[in-house]
Amino acid sequence: MKIIEPHIHMIARTTQDYERMARMHTVACVEPAFWAGYDRTSARAFHDYFTHISEFEPTRAAQYNIDHYCHVCMNPKEAEDIGLAREVISFIPEFLDKPTVLGVGEIGLNKNTKNEMIIFEEQVELAVKNDLIMWIHTPHLDDKLKGTRMMVDCLNGRKDIDPSKICFDHCEEHTIKMVIDSGFWASMTIYPLTKNSPSRVIDSIEIFGLERMMADASGDWGPSDPKTLHDAVFEMKRRGHREKDVETLFYNNPCFFLGQSPKFKHKPLVQKDAAWEK
Repeated sequence: MKIIEPHIHMIARTTQDYERMARMHTVACVEPAFWAGYDRTSARAFHDYFTHISEFEPTRAAQYNIDHYCHVCMNPKEAEDIGLAREVISFIPEFLDKPTVLGVGEIGLNKNTKNEMIIFEEQVELAVKNDLIMWIHTPHLDDKLKGTRMMVDCLNGRKDIDPSKICFDHCEEHTIKMVIDSGFWASMTIYPLTKNSPSRVIDSIEIFGLERMMADASGDWGPSDPKTLHDAVFEMKRRGHREKDVETLFYNNPCFFLGQSPKFKHKPLVQKDAAWEK
C-alpha cells in the first residue's frame, strides 16, 4: 500500500530519512512551516526558510521518488511579536504561487495568548482570501483543550470558511470530538515519547471512525521518528482492521484533504462515501 505523510518537518531530518520513508512506501509528504529549534532573529530568516522548504526540500525528496509539498505561515511559537509576525505575513503571498506550496500552516496557538490569537486570525483571513487549505497547530501544553476550543469557536463564528479545508493537528482523545463535530479534519501526531503513540491513534480511530481523520509522525527537532507512522499502520493491521480502512487512514484521507489544492497530484483510490462506509 501507498503512504502519505501529511505533516513532517524534513528540514530537521537527514537524507537517510527520505530513503527510509521511501522503503516504507511513502509517496508524498507535506512540510508545514514551524519553529526552527530557536527563535529567528529577523523576518528575512523566515523568507530563507520558506525558500528552503518550497524549493530545496522537493529536490531532496525527489531523489527517492517522494513528492514533497509544504504550507507556509508565521508559526504560533514565534507569533508573540506582532510586528515581526506581520512583516513575515506580508511576504507570504509571494510563495503561494510556487508549485509545491499547498496552503497556510501550521498556524494556531502555542500558549493561547492574545497576540497569538491575533496572528492566527490574520492568517486565517489570508487563507480564506486565497481559497487555501489550512493546517492548524494545537498547543502541546496542558491547555490543549482550551486552545483548541478557542480556535474552533473562532472559526465557527465566521461565515466565510469551508470547514472541510481546515485540519487541526496534534489532536488527542479529548479534542477530536469538538473538531470533527464542527466539520473540520483532525490529524493525530505520533511521537516516540510524547503525544500519541501508535496504539492511541488506532484507539481513537476505533472510537471516532475514519471520516475526516488522519495520522502523522511529525519528525522534527526533538525525539521523533518518521517510522512511527508505519508503526501505526502495523498496529492497525495487527488488530484486524480491513485493508481498505488502513489504506483510507494512511493514503485516501490525506488525498481527500490535500487534494483540495489543485497542486497536489495524488488521487484517492476510492470515493469518500466508499472510504468511510461502516
